[in-house]
Amino acid sequence: MTAPYSTLFACALTLALSASPMTTHAQSRTTTPPAASYSGPFAAPSPLDLHYPQFDRIKDSDFAPAFDAGMAQQLREIDAIANNPEAPSFQNTIVAMERSGRVLDRASNVFFNLVGTDKNPARAALEVEYAPKFAAHRDAISLNPQLFARIKTLYDARAGLGLDAIDLRLLEKRYQDFVRAGAALNDAQKARIRAINTELSQLGTKFDQNVLDEVNDSAIVVDSRDQLAGMSDEQIAAAAEAARTRNLPGKFVIALTNTTGQPAEAQLRNRALRERLHRASVARGSRGNQWDNTGVVSRILKLRAERARLLGYDTYANFILADETAGNQDNVNRMLGQLAPKALANARREGADLQAMIDSEQQHAGAPSFQLEPWDWAYYSEKVRQARYNFDEGQLKPYFEMKNVLENGVFYAATQLYGITFKERTDLPKYHPDTWTYEVFDKDGKPLAMFIFDPYARATKQGGAWMNTYVAQSDLTGEQPVVANHLNIPKPEAGKPTLMTWDEVTTAFHEFGHALHGFFQNVRYPYFSMNVPRDFVEYPSQYNEMWADWPQVLAHYAHHYQTGEAMPKELLDKVIAASKFNQGFATTEYLEAAMLDQRWHQLPLEQIPDASGVMAFETRALKADGFDYAPVPPRYRTPYFSHIMGGYAAGYYAYIWSEVLAANTTQWIKDNGGLTRANGDALRAKVLAPGGEIDPAKLFPNLAGHEATIEPLLERRGLDAN
Repeated sequence: MTAPYSTLFACALTLALSASPMTTHAQSRTTTPPAASYSGPFAAPSPLDLHYPQFDRIKDSDFAPAFDAGMAQQLREIDAIANNPEAPSFQNTIVAMERSGRVLDRASNVFFNLVGTDKNPARAALEVEYAPKFAAHRDAISLNPQLFARIKTLYDARAGLGLDAIDLRLLEKRYQDFVRAGAALNDAQKARIRAINTELSQLGTKFDQNVLDEVNDSAIVVDSRDQLAGMSDEQIAAAAEAARTRNLPGKFVIALTNTTGQPAEAQLRNRALRERLHRASVARGSRGNQWDNTGVVSRILKLRAERARLLGYDTYANFILADETAGNQDNVNRMLGQLAPKALANARREGADLQAMIDSEQQHAGAPSFQLEPWDWAYYSEKVRQARYNFDEGQLKPYFEMKNVLENGVFYAATQLYGITFKERTDLPKYHPDTWTYEVFDKDGKPLAMFIFDPYARATKQGGAWMNTYVAQSDLTGEQPVVANHLNIPKPEAGKPTLMTWDEVTTAFHEFGHALHGFFQNVRYPYFSMNVPRDFVEYPSQYNEMWADWPQVLAHYAHHYQTGEAMPKELLDKVIAASKFNQGFATTEYLEAAMLDQRWHQLPLEQIPDASGVMAFETRALKADGFDYAPVPPRYRTPYFSHIMGGYAAGYYAYIWSEVLAANTTQWIKDNGGLTRANGDALRAKVLAPGGEIDPAKLFPNLAGHEATIEPLLERRGLDAN
């Protein structure tokens, strides 16, 4: 699984009216200059192609004036709509709202995307300063009684307004958003909602900053090269460079990723160092230092539960899930509960194989054996993989040079399927030197989108992998997409190639599925651009993973970076044969995190523990769900579970929920001829283009002619034999 992509700032007004209190948006009621006085870089659309941001002209000092001016402008626009003396109509109320907030839209899109990918002290300070202002701005719109009265008038009369299906859906969604934001509450309840939202926005920023600081502070410093035995020369050189940047010459630094498992655990022969790495990883956020997140988590959960209760829901999970395709927490619990025993049984069988490998090795060395621990899993699973399939990651990586994977693999598959083409644009500015920009052309040769590729890990970048949007498509604005993919691949030393692991390759295909979703949006209003439920949003990215090992695609990009030789067929066959290897572990660590998310957000307000009880609750929750197998910890522990403290609160289940659709779609593609333009045209029209204009629950049945079933998912993850 990869981290969620971010389109949270695709539309300023959409964002402002979001039901999620953790969504960050803007208001300042002080020192807000009139719109006419603001002439900064966000005052008008960028003059570059497709309104690509002017990264070379945007300074950190530009953001606060743009936020202030943009918020003031949007509040004037909203005030004009709310107090319009004319009777409310769809055009003068709903469409007028869609047109509002363009300065704020442009500024927030750039700012929050940069905060995620290249945070610096100035941006961090702005994030803290503006978090409560953004929450207040959202509330100033969504809790405006005159505006809500106009929307409600239209909603109540909607059957007689003569609206087409898209306009009617926009009206209904706007009304529902206002109700879910608290617009129908009394004044005292609205005041409490405002206070909750303000505090949540501050806590969300603090949580994110604590996670990043803890990742950097918890990096492992290694004194001697011999301790790094098992790592490649390139990785060791990168660790040495990381130490030099920390003023630790002669030492080595292993940086942490935000997941519990750390990539180096698969390679390090030094068991004590693997253990040290693992313990540093799982301790993050609960060490009692200045970045401890347990108190932040407790307070966030209590505020969310209180907010849900004010809005008429017994738990925060049911509040969130009412707006998802899942519907309610019982449906989520039923699906996760169906999968968990199968996944855990597979994980235990895999663990038995690893234990047998450990016992055999130790006996051969004349040493006592030891019990399999979490820090052993990746290392010995790689050994078992090598023994079973006669290859290891080291054999694969020379065939996966990063830019070749991108251009001759990821792009090639998209060209074959959809007919789109790509041209690198070296003339456009960059927000960081380690990025690449491509213009995307449609099948008729016309410009379609801009794509930014940002592959490398760095201390200023959040962990995981995600997609975000700088400019979103809509017919109303006439804008076309500018989107970015972000990975966290360790950067090699200067002059060395970037050789990817198989997981990194599949992640690149996954994230590009999100990018394709952004490219192909064809919606009337900004509200609907990429605005789909969280338990649907991973669907296009998950089926796009299938092309990573599709023989035609793999043969096109899997070439040795030095010789150009194609990956031998026998190695290719082993890659495909091993695709379900270790799926018990992968599914179990994911389900532990997904069910932990539900346990937290299904708690009634009175049962949410204080900071001192957070970690104990986590232990009890995992045990209650049957996860009593110590070698497989959850993919994220609570204090660094950024997904559920942000946009995936009560929604981390969404990955596997949408994977049901992805597995069914993969089967549909195979049944209909595979990598063909006809299939691409169908996927584009029926799955990717509609955005939020059509109920997402209808999209797969519209494509395949039947509802999705769970069997393809079980087969995909190797759980069908249980």
